[in-house]
Formats: sequence, C-alpha cells, structure tokens
Amino acid sequence: MSERSYHAPQGGLPPQSQLLSGRAVFTEAYAVIPGTTMTDIVASFLPFWEKARFWVLARPLSGFAETFSQYIAELQPGGGSDRPDSAPGVEAALFVLEGKLALTIEGVDHDMQPGGFAYIPPGARWRARNTGSAPVRFHWIRKSYQAVEGIAPPEALVTNESRIEPTPMPGTEGRWSTTRFVDPEDMRHDMHVTIVTFAPGAVIPFAETHVMEHGLYVLEGKGVYRLNQDWIEVEAGDFMWLRAFCPQACYAGGPGPFRYLLYKDVNRHMPLGPWPAPR
Repeated sequence: MSERSYHAPQGGLPPQSQLLSGRAVFTEAYAVIPGTTMTDIVASFLPFWEKARFWVLARPLSGFAETFSQYIAELQPGGGSDRPDSAPGVEAALFVLEGKLALTIEGVDHDMQPGGFAYIPPGARWRARNTGSAPVRFHWIRKSYQAVEGIAPPEALVTNESRIEPTPMPGTEGRWSTTRFVDPEDMRHDMHVTIVTFAPGAVIPFAETHVMEHGLYVLEGKGVYRLNQDWIEVEAGDFMWLRAFCPQACYAGGPGPFRYLLYKDVNRHMPLGPWPAPR
C-alpha cells in the first residue's frame, strides 16, 4: 500500500485581515465543520489530561445526532492521561493522524503510528501518552455501549490501516472501497469506524437515506457532497455530522483519492421512547 496522508489540524488563529465568510453550516439535517475553524480559541480541555487539548467535532444533541461524541486530540510531548475517561460503560475508537501514540489497554502496551486504529471496550482500563518529541494528533470517538443479553462485548483491538486490504463496493471496479477494522457481521459491535476511499471521479450514485447517524472526517483529497438537498464542497480536514435519514451522496472531485474516516451506529434495535403503556 502506498504512503498515506492524514490531515490533522494545527491550531493557530487567522489574521485580522481575513474575511468572516466561510463554509461552516449547521442545519436541522446535517452540519459541516471546516478544518479552518479548528483554531486555538475553539479547543477544549478535559479532566485528567495533561499537555493536551481537544477539538470537539460532535456531541449528543437532542433532536439531532445522539449516539456519539468525537474529538480530535492533540498531545504535546510528555502529554497524555492515565485516566482518560471516567464515564462508565463507554467504548472508544482511536485513529492516529500524526505522530506516535503510546497506548496501554488493560496493561498491554501498543505503539501506534499514523493510520493506527484502536478499539477500546466498555469499562476497559487504558491510558495514552506522547512519549516522542513531536505533537500527536488523533481522533477519539466515544459511545455508550449498548449491551445485549447473551452477546459478550468485543475485546480490544489495535491495528493499522496498512495491514488491511480495502473491500471494494460491488460493481465499482475498486473505485469505491471501504477499509473495515472489524467484521461488519460481528454482532458484538454496536458501532463501526471505517475508512472510505474514492478514486478521482468515483461517486456514491444514489442518495443514501438510512437510520445510521454519521460522523465523516475528510482525511485526504476533496469532493462534492450531497447532504439533504444541498451540494457542499469539502476537503481534507473538514468534518460532516449527519443525523439519521439525512440523504447523502458524493463525487470525488480532486486529482487524488478522496478519503474519509466514517463513524456509524450499527447492529442494534432502535431504542423506543418511554411511551405510556396501552390501557
């Protein structure tokens, strides 16, 4: 597999001379957060993390997308946490964009490089550190695990994109493919994090409309995305946040591959509201 590129925010602030107009948009069906908005003044800090800051891309919002939160974390040399998440029952997925991350899950050490993926089961003890001399930047996706009686939670998994052969979509001659970190038929998992790749000019040739919520972070290239009734240009570093049933399609519009990291909720019944019992 050829050398891959993973866009990571660098922070900073735009000059006072920059125009205020931009591509950020929030609608009732979707949101687009351009990479240019990920500046110093919108970064957040979290408990028990040292020399670290986070760009929050998604959080549960009632009436919008409700199943997950997603951050881009930045660790300076020596930064990290021995208690990264104190919420009970939370599973996590990490994806390294830049730098080297020292990850420990239940006492097992892993050295993660760009393209590295980790699944961390609910309730697992883990820690993350930057033991190098350059910043580390990585995605951190969090979800409350939906347990099912008779199905055990998944075990931890650490791998790298470079070790996985992409799965081509049928009938596309490999122009549209998905890198799957876990088996899609494994019912233990209630979320999937994958990498979707389009060759230049490739398309999603219909408006997908389905129940899954999505977080899409553009890792490389550029494209034109159809979101609800709008065509939106996106490029490396941009994030798209889609609520359930938002129609979606795209064209890969650049000279190189168009690739994004994709979150979606899967493999569970739809939760039913606390409606009154029939009389």
